[in-house]
Amino acid sequence: MTVVHRSHDRGITTLTLDSPANRNALSAALVGELGAALADCAADPGVRAVLLTHTGSTFCAGADLKSPPDPAAFVALMRAVVELPKPVVARVTGHVRAGGLGLLGACDIAVAGPDSTYAFTEALLGLAPAVISMPLLPRMDPRAAGRYYLTGERFGAAEAVRAGLLTEAADDVDAALAPVLDGLRRASPQGLAASKALVTATVVETFDRWTEDLSARSAALFASAEAKEGVTAFLERREPPWVW
Repeated sequence: MTVVHRSHDRGITTLTLDSPANRNALSAALVGELGAALADCAADPGVRAVLLTHTGSTFCAGADLKSPPDPAAFVALMRAVVELPKPVVARVTGHVRAGGLGLLGACDIAVAGPDSTYAFTEALLGLAPAVISMPLLPRMDPRAAGRYYLTGERFGAAEAVRAGLLTEAADDVDAALAPVLDGLRRASPQGLAASKALVTATVVETFDRWTEDLSARSAALFASAEAKEGVTAFLERREPPWVW
């Protein structure tokens, strides 16, 4: 079953995450299909930009704990979004959690609706937002990252803009995206690629410097007894033993 659908209109290829059964979680299948679709977009001269969106009420619920992807494949996916020589625009009308925020943060432009919510839930499970920090921390307000990384609080679209996760919060997402997509259609391929390279340079440097270390930290946390208990408690819909 295909979990990433493609459509194309006037230079914009839309990639739609369509795995509602697990709230578009980052499964091996979704990560693989999205990576392949992005590679095709990179090679297609008819694609000026990519619009990344979703079905259902959740943009991405984070890692699929029942069918997780190869961690290296997820890191490669985020880097592929950052390094794609064409802009990637996120269209969000639902919730974003944990690893889904890494995917969102890798996008060049992100516009979300009023019903969207956000949360870094890793610390609640005995984990940390390790590898997703590579596209996120260079772009986020440090104080906001410090708060939401540590507390796992939910916050809305307006706060996500202030924190640096989103470009814009809008009541009508498609109306807000119209001038963005029009601008991308009017820009030259070379101009877009060169301009994107300027604004993503720090993020690419972060991947170069930290991929090995943060991947190792993430793997160690997932293998720990505390995280195994946290994930089990989450799947069993109960509180882990450390909650006071």
